Amino acid sequence: MAITLCVVLIFVAAIHRCEGDLSFASYYGDHMVLQKSPERAVLWGYGCDGAQVTLIRIWRVTLDPVEAGGPYNVTAVTKDSSATLTDVLFGDIWLCGGQSNMWFNMSMVFNASEELKLSEKYPDVRFFMAALNQSKTELLDLTDVEIPWSVAPTNLEGFSAVCWLYGRYLYDMLKYPIGLVESCWEGTPVEVWSSARALLRCGQDFAGPKNDSVLWNSMIHPLLNMTIKGAIWYQGEANTYYHKDKYACTFPAMIDDWRKSFHNGSGGKTAIDFPFGFVQLSTDNNNSVSVFTPIVRWHQTADFGYVPNDRMPNTFMAVALDLPDPDSPLRPIHPRDKQDVAYRLTLGARAVAYNEKGVAFQGPFPKQILYKGTHVIVNYDQEISVNKSDHIFEICCTKTQVSCGSKPHWVPAPIVWSNKTSVKLSTRCKPSQEVGALRYAWSASPCLFKACPIYSADKSLPAPPFIFNHCSP
Repeated sequence: MAITLCVVLIFVAAIHRCEGDLSFASYYGDHMVLQKSPERAVLWGYGCDGAQVTLIRIWRVTLDPVEAGGPYNVTAVTKDSSATLTDVLFGDIWLCGGQSNMWFNMSMVFNASEELKLSEKYPDVRFFMAALNQSKTELLDLTDVEIPWSVAPTNLEGFSAVCWLYGRYLYDMLKYPIGLVESCWEGTPVEVWSSARALLRCGQDFAGPKNDSVLWNSMIHPLLNMTIKGAIWYQGEANTYYHKDKYACTFPAMIDDWRKSFHNGSGGKTAIDFPFGFVQLSTDNNNSVSVFTPIVRWHQTADFGYVPNDRMPNTFMAVALDLPDPDSPLRPIHPRDKQDVAYRLTLGARAVAYNEKGVAFQGPFPKQILYKGTHVIVNYDQEISVNKSDHIFEICCTKTQVSCGSKPHWVPAPIVWSNKTSVKLSTRCKPSQEVGALRYAWSASPCLFKACPIYSADKSLPAPPFIFNHCSP
């Protein structure tokens, strides 16, 4: 039996024209999930202030903390009207944003029919999808809903695969309800999801492209009143050909701004440093356009190569460069294996968002690079599993030890030896040259499926790509 929660409303502002009785905002509905304790869920909506007026007023209420569980009926009440949400659960709310690889839905993944059948076992993982809409100004509410709050398998075929699988894997760990909110649009750069103030931090203003901020205005800003646990993000492909050199600024700036905006919009109920996970760009055919893919991968980490870091605290990343799908019917840039992507995101969430101890969620990353005459030694921050490769590492040979430019002379640096934590590379530089830079997996599709040369010791997590100048002797 559902428990009923009643809230008495106070109207706080007047906007728009009145079109009916008391109602909730667009993204509240039957079967939804509200954020559980220790956070406090926020409810808001609209209601007429008397029969003769032509304006509606916004109401808003913050619930007391509610433990995970349900179902509940949630009723908003005024003297003259009421509105009720039925079959409401309390759990963790995760926002899922980005472009086409986040939009990529459950009907398209590997083993789609089996995944959809399995979803019947997860009635406490609920999902919602915002409709596509653009706006030149910040909107208070969504203009439309693509998928209302649903219980799988109803409507799941058209929902984000990465988002659903991430929520399902989280539920397997947490054993309490998960609410998933999808707001994404294929083919979009980070600038359209960023507020004007976030772009200003990176030297971009309204003198720039006319589409900047149009999806922030229409598909993110309306959600700010909602209390959320965190967000996951799969985007960056569009920035391989649009402001790629600014991505190391614009992406972290967007995260910062979302955090501050959701915190303020929820009245301080969403954490100001809420966990933010993202997928490092997956693979594409190696061609003239995709040559910029590894650059954006690097910029996704604010040029650190790993997260969390000093510029991007409380973040986690799923490396996906070892998951190519050259035969994908939606082109290789849209690989169908979203299961591994979501699982790797879940490892990061367990460690960063839920503070689970002992969870390995990062692949090996160099802690020291040494130049030793005809060899370079790379010492990693953890034990590694190595398959020898003649081309995955590359060096830039220069006459002086300076930073390599945009068109350096890169040559392969074969792996000639390895132990539990290190690899030795042959440099092959001319006698008059020395190693000016070293990079790893620096192409759009550097490996065969789950067959990169460097993994964690248990072979589960691939090493992320990197590029370093000035290898020290």
